[in-house]
Amino acid sequence: MSHLTSGHRRFLATGKAPLRLGVPGFAHPLVAPAEWGGLQRAGLPLDWVVLGGAGGGPGSRPDPCWRAAAAPLREAGVRLLGHLDLASGTRPLGELLSDAQRFLNWYKVDGFALGRCPADAAGLKETRRAAGALRTLRDGTHLVLLQGTHPCPGYVSLADQLVTFAGSWSGYRWSQVAEWTADHPPERFCHLVYGVPRSHLDEAMRIARWQGAGTVFFTDRTNHASRTGRAHRAGRSGRAAPLTFVRVDPWESLPGYWDEFVSRIGPGVSE
Repeated sequence: MSHLTSGHRRFLATGKAPLRLGVPGFAHPLVAPAEWGGLQRAGLPLDWVVLGGAGGGPGSRPDPCWRAAAAPLREAGVRLLGHLDLASGTRPLGELLSDAQRFLNWYKVDGFALGRCPADAAGLKETRRAAGALRTLRDGTHLVLLQGTHPCPGYVSLADQLVTFAGSWSGYRWSQVAEWTADHPPERFCHLVYGVPRSHLDEAMRIARWQGAGTVFFTDRTNHASRTGRAHRAGRSGRAAPLTFVRVDPWESLPGYWDEFVSRIGPGVSE
């Protein structure tokens, strides 16, 4: 029998429970000041915010821009997480802990979001070792595993929360939930979805509740390729040089419907 289910039992348990926001990390504050400033809005139902973005890591030296972005959030009681890359379980533990300690020393984070985290049984041992070591660095370390898919059930005991979906709206609409998740409360799971049209925000929230996720982030941004250069003539051949394309990170900026999105989340939301 498949470990995936339609999630009906999940929906009955959660009903219209309020959702919270998990922010996977915007672009650097120098290029995304509005995004980081937007998180300082009073009353936002923020669960956690990731520092370091998709690239991960604290850098080689303290960055005053990251400090300036983090300080007001920390003072407001928002949980800050440093982004650490597990490299699918191959990252040397000493290197991982060194990055974690820099996050703690420089930005006073509350825990860590572990990117490229294994999801299969073979990766459990190394992930357990890494999670255990990270928890020794700080009392009450909060750990989120950025797996983006339903892992084998053994991972749920290693972290405070699992990101069990990270992907496109087209994939999310037809996604299914793992049956074992029904044994755990919604606050243990998060969904990150890009390419969600404004007209489908309510549907996206219903799917999250149906599948038992208590934390979400939806955006209309996509990961489409962006052209960064123009073809030009190369030498005597007269041939055009190939165009350069860069994959856009859909999380690097606020969704176009940010105000509408946050107004629909939380207690008293009417669908």
